[in-house]
Amino acid sequence: MKVKYDVVVLGGGAAGMGAVLGAKENGASVLLIEREASTGGVLNQCIHTGFGLQVFKTELTGPEYHEIYSHKMGNFDALYETMVLNIDFDNGKMKAMNSDGIHDIEYGALVLATGARERPFESLRIPGTRPSGIFTAGLAQKFVNLENHLPGHKAVVVGSGDIGMIMARRLTLEGVEIEGVYEIMPYPGGLTRNIAQCLEDFNIPLHLSTSVTKIHGKNRLEGVTVSKFEEGIPVKESERFVECDTLVASVGLIPENDLVKRKIEMGSDEGIFVDDLMRTNYENVFACGNNVCIHDLVDFATVEGEIAGRNAALVARGENLPPRVGLLSPKEGIRVVSSRYTTSTAPFKIYIRVDRPMEIATVNVNGKAIKAVVNARPSEMIEVILDPKKHDLKGKIELSAKGVKR
Repeated sequence: MKVKYDVVVLGGGAAGMGAVLGAKENGASVLLIEREASTGGVLNQCIHTGFGLQVFKTELTGPEYHEIYSHKMGNFDALYETMVLNIDFDNGKMKAMNSDGIHDIEYGALVLATGARERPFESLRIPGTRPSGIFTAGLAQKFVNLENHLPGHKAVVVGSGDIGMIMARRLTLEGVEIEGVYEIMPYPGGLTRNIAQCLEDFNIPLHLSTSVTKIHGKNRLEGVTVSKFEEGIPVKESERFVECDTLVASVGLIPENDLVKRKIEMGSDEGIFVDDLMRTNYENVFACGNNVCIHDLVDFATVEGEIAGRNAALVARGENLPPRVGLLSPKEGIRVVSSRYTTSTAPFKIYIRVDRPMEIATVNVNGKAIKAVVNARPSEMIEVILDPKKHDLKGKIELSAKGVKR
């Protein structure tokens, strides 16, 4: 099959759905390509609340968020259970494949909304055997929420990412004993609200500066050794054995950009570099959501998708977008910046993450303080509005955060 569309969107999760809506509202013909059987992405297995506060001004579960936004999107063309084989960025063409065969697709503009994948347990390089009973947090969530299977009866969670804490609560509600959540850093890796609602409310211990240092078991996991860490080194004297048949790993996400990394500019964390219009280094290619940077709220990814879709539609009908004039450079105290370039045409929002906990963090642009944040944490994004009328957003723009270390 050979087809041509104004805008093609890769990925049907929260960001991709936003891109479809944004492009449609600007009059573009849109094709969505999704490897799963429907839109929604990880929303479909997130049956807990906490979604929609930004987009819908009400608290929703993941499936509710998906359903309401699906109605908002209306009808559009889509290829489900489809994999993209390659993309010719220079000529606006791609090949995709599904059970119907090979599809040759041309586009006026492309939106990359491919999301992120879980960092595998093997990346921790923990010695020991590799028996059954070891799961990533997302896989455990899928087993319980979508397939109605319990992964085990007594579990340890390694890493205090949001999904790990949410699964600690979810498994507890299903009768699984959670021995504890172990975080190698001296501070939690997830949102404050999840620490309170998922761990403290259910009396689940959170052990900071502590992690799993050995796996035990032959066919099925029998237990793990946990140790205290000082300056990244395990303390031998602190070792203790924890009996369990399940280990849930919540150790971060990796932007899903393997298909495009040879052509699209990205950073060392594998996130795509975009400007305030969500445009990449190609004038007609945009990116949004977790393949740009890992977001802590789905709502933020959806809003980015809407921006990307609207601007993709403009490019597809031949309009020229403003050129880049500034480079946002993260400096002291900042680990993540969602946008790396600016067009300096209108105020825009960026999201940043500090690199360490601070009781009060002062966000600076070119050395000038523009925002103070109480209890800033690396796990929680900070919204910053940059206004070209107030700040010099041309050339190299240094972003920094200074504060009191807790």
